[in-house]
Order: sequence, then structure tokens, then C-alpha cells
Amino acid sequence: MLWANTIGRHLLLVLVVLSAWFSSAVATRAAGAKGDEAAAGFPAPLESYVAEESGMALGEVLRHRIEEQPFNLVASLLFLCAIIHTFCAGPIRAIAHKAHHAHEERQAAERDRARREGRPFKEDAVCFKAEVLHLLGEVEAIFGLWVIPLIVAITITHDFHTAEEYVGFGVNFTEPLFVVVIMTIAATRPVVRLAEQVMARFARLGGSTPAAWWFSILTVGPVLGSFITEPAAMTISALLLARRFFEYHPGRALKYATLGLLFVNVSVGGTLTHFAAPPVLMVAAKWQWGLGFMFMNLGWKAVVGILVCNVLYFVWFRRELRALAAHRAVPVRREADGGETPWQEHDWPVPVWVTAVHLAFMAWTVLTAHYPSLFIGGFLFFLAFVTTTFHHQEDVKLKPALLVGFFLAGLVIHGGLQQWWIEPVLGSLSTLPLMLGATVLTAFNDNAAITYLASLVPGFTPEMKYAVVAGAVTGGGLTVIANAPNPAGQSILQRFFEGGVSPLGLFLGALVPTVILGFAFMLLP
Repeated sequence: MLWANTIGRHLLLVLVVLSAWFSSAVATRAAGAKGDEAAAGFPAPLESYVAEESGMALGEVLRHRIEEQPFNLVASLLFLCAIIHTFCAGPIRAIAHKAHHAHEERQAAERDRARREGRPFKEDAVCFKAEVLHLLGEVEAIFGLWVIPLIVAITITHDFHTAEEYVGFGVNFTEPLFVVVIMTIAATRPVVRLAEQVMARFARLGGSTPAAWWFSILTVGPVLGSFITEPAAMTISALLLARRFFEYHPGRALKYATLGLLFVNVSVGGTLTHFAAPPVLMVAAKWQWGLGFMFMNLGWKAVVGILVCNVLYFVWFRRELRALAAHRAVPVRREADGGETPWQEHDWPVPVWVTAVHLAFMAWTVLTAHYPSLFIGGFLFFLAFVTTTFHHQEDVKLKPALLVGFFLAGLVIHGGLQQWWIEPVLGSLSTLPLMLGATVLTAFNDNAAITYLASLVPGFTPEMKYAVVAGAVTGGGLTVIANAPNPAGQSILQRFFEGGVSPLGLFLGALVPTVILGFAFMLLP
């Protein structure tokens, strides 16, 4: 009867999945209908400013929009505070570790004193100060935390109903939801194992050394992003880099160079197609950019730039990369109970049909990327499938994906209130300054938001459209907030960086690849 009980549990799970999916579909449809009405009043639509701005200089336009809507300045100042907070995350985490260590020392001293005095000791295992500081130093939580003062500010300047409607119905959370789902599916053992096998074929050309794996992952992984989406490519590439490269303890400079190279390559690697990169997805339909257009105008240039960047960094760090092979560490698989066991290539073979089903769920998620009710429903069925085939799986890595989704959700809430200044800035630039401006702005806002706002500017020529998208994808590796998949990569790899990933270190590591890709998009025919 064991098999009957197992089937019964799985049937019950499927029924729960069906009911949750149906509820999600109904709620999404209702929210969409109500959101169309709620989003119309706040923030003020860009069209409401245009009538009085004819002939004004850029500074006058921005000043006029602040005078018309003083909350524009408040929202941008809070957004600036959130950005500054991300640069302070590392020092805050260091203070949190010190507070936790001091708490442990106080507990140890009090325990010894109680033992000497023969009295019971009640241990306080949690240091509230350290936990609060750790939360404030968690990069993925920062923009979500700054939503709280934003809601307070909207409530004070307008009312709570306005804040409720803006966050509840005026913001499109499709991208954060999509990233959570695709990142979770891409991080499963069957998908990662298949990607590892593909990249292993390229790594064998270099003797399967850490250097060969490094070059293979940073070249093949980002290009795969054009077909499996950039968030999936980032997740898989970061997981494989963690296992095949970072576990061998490279130096600090090489760590940041690798992280910066990964972020830049993934940002441009999705441009071979029109559906994989978020900044391209935002404008492809409106500007009628198809598969052929993307490959001929952006895709092949991105591949050339990726190869040049990888070769340049490989030559620069060649001695350290070769030295890693001499002191290989044994990669480890972390158990659910906290223990570690050596990872073996032949452990737990995955049947082909299980991998095929995982890929089918990824394909469904990509095809329905604009319809949360459909891809969330598919994700619930995916969780049921993983439960049914648990003997071929590892634990679903949902926590990192949820943190990244929280980060992106906070970013789109803040980003929706920055269009008042981004749109006129982009509209005032000619082709070359537009590309450079889009690259710089991307470092301070999600590149998908930059291209979306550019699509609202009337009168863009084909050259200007190309420039803004090329600039947006080029600058996608400069900061963790520049490209939607970046938080996923940082979440997976930050344990290899003492004190967390430094924003300055990431910027310096990504600067050279950014410049090279910029020249590739500008100079190649």
C-alpha cells in the first residue's frame, strides 16, 4: 500500500496546485483591470508635462516638472538614498559580524560566570543588533526596505490610498515574478547538470583545468542566454563558476574581474534574439525588431566583444589561472543538514526524460513570460513534478530566487517614479551621446527601465533606437542594479567574497569589458 499512499499524496498536491493556479489567474485578471484605472493618476503621466515645455532647455524642463509635481524630487532623493545604501552594504555587514562576535564573547563570559557561581544560565542565542544590521547590509533587501519610506512619503504628500494603488496596481511585477520562476527552474540539478555537460565539451579542449572551465563558462554561458533567457544563463553560469572555479580560491583581483566579466557578458549575450534580454524585450515588439534584425545588428557584435574580453582577461591573469590547477580543491555538495560530501561526476545520474521535462517547463516559462498567471501556474506544476521525482532532484533553491525577486520588485517600484527625469535626459541627446548616456544611466537604474522609457520618446530615429539599446546592454555589468539577472549572480557567488561583494570592486572588474563592448557596438559595421 506504500505506492498507493505515495500516489495519493501526489494527487492531493496536484489538486492544491490546480486551485492555487486558478486563484492566481483570477486575481491577475482582476488586478489588471483595476490597475489600468489606478495607474492613470499617480505618478503624473509624461504627456501632462509636454504642453508647457516647448522650447525649454533640459534644466528648465526638469525644474518645471519638479514645480508641477514636487513629489518627483522626493521620489528621486529616496531612490538616490537606496543607491548610496547599496554601496554601504559591505561595511554594514562587517559591523554586523563584529556585533555578533561581541555578543558571542559576552555570552561566553556570562556562561563561565554562571558556572562558577553555580547558578543556571539562560543563553541568548540571538543578537538583535547584529540581525538588524545584517538585514540592512543584505543587498537584495535594500530597495525593498526603501519602499517603506517611499510609501510613507506618498501617504504624507498624497494619501495612503494613492500609495496602495500605486504599489498594488500601478507597478508591473511581471519581470520580478518571471526572474523568480526561471531562476528557480534553471538552478535545479537536471538543468545545471546538462549545462555543465555542454560546457565540459569545450573545457576538455583546454584539458578541463580551472582556466579552461573559466573560459568555457564565461563564453558559452552568456551566449546561451539568448535562448534560455539571461536570468537562466546567469543562474547556471554562476552556479558552475562557483563549483568549477571559485572553489579553487582565486585571488581578489581575479574574483572581481570574473564577476564583472560575467555580468557584462550576460548583459550583452542575450542580444542574439529578441526575447531573452529584458532591455530588448521591452522594445522589440514596438520597434518591430525580429530575430534577424537582432543577430545582424547586435548579436554577432556581442559575441565578438565577449571573445575579445575573455581573451584579454585570460592573457592578463594567465599565470594565476594556470596556477589554480596545481592546488585543486575538491568541489563539495552542501547537504541539507549542513554537512559536506565530495561531489562526484557519476553521483545520481539524471534520466533523460527528467531533464527533458525540466527544459519543457523552462520553455513554457519563456513562451508565457508576459502572462504571470500562466508561468506561475506552470511553476506550481513544476514543483509538483520535482516532488514526484525527488529521487532525481536536489532541494529546490527557492530562497535565492525570492531574494532576487524582492530586490527587483523594490527596484521597479522606485524606477517607475524616475521617468520624469530619465525621459527628457534621453530625449535631449544625439546618437553617440545617447549611447554613452544610456550606458551611464544603466549603472543607476535597471537597463530594461532605460529602454522602456526610451520607447516613450517620440521621434527616435533607427540610429537612436540602436544607440539606446546598445548603451543599455553595454552598461549592464557596472553595478548590481544595472541588469535584472545581476542580483541572481551576486546572490550565488557572494559567499566567495570576504565581507560581501564590493560595489567599487565590481565596477572596476566590469569597466574594461564595458569599454570593449561599447567600442564593438559603435565601430563594428
